Amino acid sequence: MTTILGIDISKTKFDVVLLHQGKQRHKVFSNTEAGFGKLQAWLVKQQVCELHACMEVTGVYGENLAAYLHTAGYKVSLINPARIKAFGVSQLTRNKTDKVDAQVIAQFCQALVPAAWSPLPTEVRDLQALVRRYDALLQMRQQEVTRVQSGTHPQAVLASMQRVIEQLDQETKTLKAAIEEHVRQHPSLQQQQDLIASIPGIGTLTAAKILAEIPQLKHFSSARQAAAFAGLTPKQRVSGSSVRGRSHLSKMGSARVRKALYMPAVASVKWNPLIQALYERLHQRGKHSMAVLAAVMRKLLHLIYGVLKSGKPFSLDYGKHSAIAAASQ
Repeated sequence: MTTILGIDISKTKFDVVLLHQGKQRHKVFSNTEAGFGKLQAWLVKQQVCELHACMEVTGVYGENLAAYLHTAGYKVSLINPARIKAFGVSQLTRNKTDKVDAQVIAQFCQALVPAAWSPLPTEVRDLQALVRRYDALLQMRQQEVTRVQSGTHPQAVLASMQRVIEQLDQETKTLKAAIEEHVRQHPSLQQQQDLIASIPGIGTLTAAKILAEIPQLKHFSSARQAAAFAGLTPKQRVSGSSVRGRSHLSKMGSARVRKALYMPAVASVKWNPLIQALYERLHQRGKHSMAVLAAVMRKLLHLIYGVLKSGKPFSLDYGKHSAIAAASQ
């Protein structure tokens, strides 16, 4: 029988609950390489051979531990925190401590046996780090611009703000060049970027962001599944004869992907004939402008899925190019 390890991770430490041979054991380790080694030694002491470790997706806090356990030969699953929270509610969990959270994660893993996770290829991880740093710099620049525009400032303060903006402009320019060079150095990334950028309204930088944030996009079973991953599918609220809520985006997915698609969606309304037709059709139906834009973002992701799945660039001809046929599924 597979041993289960539930892990509740934070910045400096992680709690584990081990379900092994009918017993439950709790332990705390530091979130460092030394702590990982102590966890491994503890598992050996417990005579654990076949292990399924589960933890929530927590960004940088858990990535190193997940990679360590995967390299050690254990099965690892990274779970959406919303699923863990819902499972805890279903189990009538009343308390919330790190130990209890690790226990809930272990019980979730034992009951539902989630799919195994594997680390991204190095070139994709590096691309992800580059594009996220680029977005962070843009956000910092916008904050400085907002401060400049927020009111009157002493000359010394204003000069300081302007220097920071200039420095951020230079940093973003340098990082954009680094992203382009990184893609050029990896033929697979370059090929996929060219396919995505063949869609009118999508530039090479957006294509790089999509490749970084949905690296396994073409491996989804359908375009709708890809849209669900990005939180771009409609969420309905209908029950019986009295509840008729307005449909809206589920947003239970990658906010980074939605952010990356926002400006291309705006541009596509002007430059992409397929998107123009969709935009006009929905407006004629009286759809709200934001609902229309969300539909455009979803359509763009369908088109991206289509060109990657088929390996053929974008074309307006549905009959001759399977990329668009795949995207319309």
